[in-house]
Amino acid sequence: MPDEFKEIREKVIALLETIYDPEIPVNIYRLGLIYKIEFVHFETKLRCHIEMTLTSPACPVAESLIQQVHNIAYILEEINEMTVDIVFEPPWSSDKMSYEAKLELGLL
Repeated sequence: MPDEFKEIREKVIALLETIYDPEIPVNIYRLGLIYKIEFVHFETKLRCHIEMTLTSPACPVAESLIQQVHNIAYILEEINEMTVDIVFEPPWSSDKMSYEAKLELGLL
């Protein structure tokens, strides 16, 4: 990843860490629901693209989580456009969780 995006990537991650799955008391970043964060310059604007998954395809709060991730574009002035795609490949499993998340949930 180019160094030019390192600082903004850290800001995006910090905001993702404030979004919690209401069924699991861990933020969506540490849960491993975020698969990809990409940045693309187009003209004079910066687009952020996030690929994420859900703990289950039938997640009852899917729309809410997607909207919260999308709202990052309104919080960070550096981002002009945000796209969020939900993917189910590879499927989410607890193996995707960070060490800290596993500790928080008593899985270690």
